[in-house]
Amino acid sequence: MKIRIGIVLFILTAASVFAQDGAARRNESEYYYVTVPVERVYTYRLGYVVTYRKGPLGMAQAYLPIGWFSGAAAKGELVTLTGPGTWPYMAVYYKNGEFSHVKLAVRNRAHETWGLLPNREDLDSRFEGVESLQIEFR
Repeated sequence: MKIRIGIVLFILTAASVFAQDGAARRNESEYYYVTVPVERVYTYRLGYVVTYRKGPLGMAQAYLPIGWFSGAAAKGELVTLTGPGTWPYMAVYYKNGEFSHVKLAVRNRAHETWGLLPNREDLDSRFEGVESLQIEFR
């Protein structure tokens, strides 16, 4: 299973690189995005902790403040996937190389990607002053 996810991630990355090269020649946009498969999503009182694949063997965590998902200047969008066969993912959008917004596409709370954090875990400092999101690749 992990090997298949790694292969799919590699193919998606390679396809996006070739697609970006072709699009740049036709119609260059100031936006681009990076999509990564989500392994786990944890709800924390200050936001979401997202564990994602950063390559075939590595994992990384992103801390998405709850404030990003509401209001007129929202930086986040939470989408519930309903169709069969679509694995949860996180798409991070950049405008002119700077973080713009994030889309977190998840299944319902009964899905295996949702997890629980221990009540005693204090992650407040991970959410303080978070203004952008950079995806780790290695």
